[in-house]
Amino acid sequence: MKLFSVLVGLPLFVAGLVNGYANPQTCTGICTNAHDPSIIRRDDGTYFRFSTGNKISIHSAPALTGPWKYLGAAVPDGSKINLKGKDDLWVNKIGDTYYLYYSVSSFGTQNSAIGLTRSKTMEPGSWVDAGSVGVTSNASKKYNAIDPNLIQVGSQYYLNFGSYWQGLHQTKMTSLPAKSTGESAYQIAFTSNYEVVEAAFEFAYNGYYYLFFSKGSCCGYDKTRPAKGKEYRILVCRSKSPTSGFVDKNGVDCRNNGGSIVLESHDWVYGPGGQGVYNDPKYGPILYYHYGKL
Repeated sequence: MKLFSVLVGLPLFVAGLVNGYANPQTCTGICTNAHDPSIIRRDDGTYFRFSTGNKISIHSAPALTGPWKYLGAAVPDGSKINLKGKDDLWVNKIGDTYYLYYSVSSFGTQNSAIGLTRSKTMEPGSWVDAGSVGVTSNASKKYNAIDPNLIQVGSQYYLNFGSYWQGLHQTKMTSLPAKSTGESAYQIAFTSNYEVVEAAFEFAYNGYYYLFFSKGSCCGYDKTRPAKGKEYRILVCRSKSPTSGFVDKNGVDCRNNGGSIVLESHDWVYGPGGQGVYNDPKYGPILYYHYGKL
């Protein structure tokens, strides 16, 4: 089962989410094998898509729907971080520089670290790897330092991250923001029913901070599928604060199994997740994610 990267309009910033799901918009060009996509638009109107694998794959397109073409790798020589593992990622523009946060991890363990590479253009060959941002994990930690997501609130930056173990966490970053402040990370979402929560993505909208995340089994659908309803799906909680108090539409704390479903398997879409939200100048907020096509 191939993974597709897709985009869909987001009329969902209300506490009560409606039943029924829109099918993905058409994606042309190279749209497969796009695990954990991250999408951003350059000032000249060119869209860039980054995805896990192949030293962080870079694709570009003249429009959100494509045609997408492969450009190369963001970290072709590998990370400066001395750990074996894959790259999960997230990218944002701060000033005149694009910041791409990634993780290096030994799969199935807590031996993980979050790194940063920067570019002025996002083109292959332009990225300068800065190595670790100081957020790491091992068996002694409550979290796994992967799936980074940065949010800026005024002059303060926060990094969300986490997968498995004790869920999603957040830590403060310096004003650059190239390094953690060193303060202890705190939990922002967790489930106690043995299901995984990961891929945090925080998005500010109309006075609220929306914490999107993926829940369930993400991978290996070609070989073994989980029980129905236990595959990847996208959930959300929200808060007036960017750092705490995230609850779902029923008021359940996101740290105590909370989360309202935004998107789950439907029609020919299976296991949507690895999501992000981009506020496009033409379309407004859009949700992008990967999924398996049935």
